[in-house]
Amino acid sequence: TQLLQYLQITSQIEYFVVFLTAFFASKVEHESKHCNSKGFQRPGSSTFDRVYIANQNCGHAYPTFLAVLWCSGLLCSPVPAAFAGLMYLFVRQKYFVGYLGERTQSTPGYLFGKRIILFLFLMSVAGILNYYLVFFFGSDFEMYIKMITSAISPLLLIP
Repeated sequence: TQLLQYLQITSQIEYFVVFLTAFFASKVEHESKHCNSKGFQRPGSSTFDRVYIANQNCGHAYPTFLAVLWCSGLLCSPVPAAFAGLMYLFVRQKYFVGYLGERTQSTPGYLFGKRIILFLFLMSVAGILNYYLVFFFGSDFEMYIKMITSAISPLLLIP
């Protein structure tokens, strides 16, 4: 039942990814129409360039995010992974909006996103190490890993 709950939570996070991707794409389309040109090459439109680049950056980051989200939730602990996933989506929105302004406004969102990806990656590594400890030595540290990740995940809120 815990796996089913995790799959449901992760699926909901993926729907948020789809929603954000559609939102970013609509922003690109809006700027594209606003520039009154027919192709994607629009010299002189800094607003369009910023929106387009921010959309591309977000799109390139999602496969990595989804991979570590699934691995950390399945191999380690689903609740902190889901919390970190929701935080990551909030941070990507902040990054996108910040990128539309001054480029320095996107830096906090970018750095915060890197920290969340690192947390999810370390959760995945802890889950893999626990699997091998159980397999080779019969020692199961799953309860301790879940307790630690549950205690650390609220610290992701600190900027």
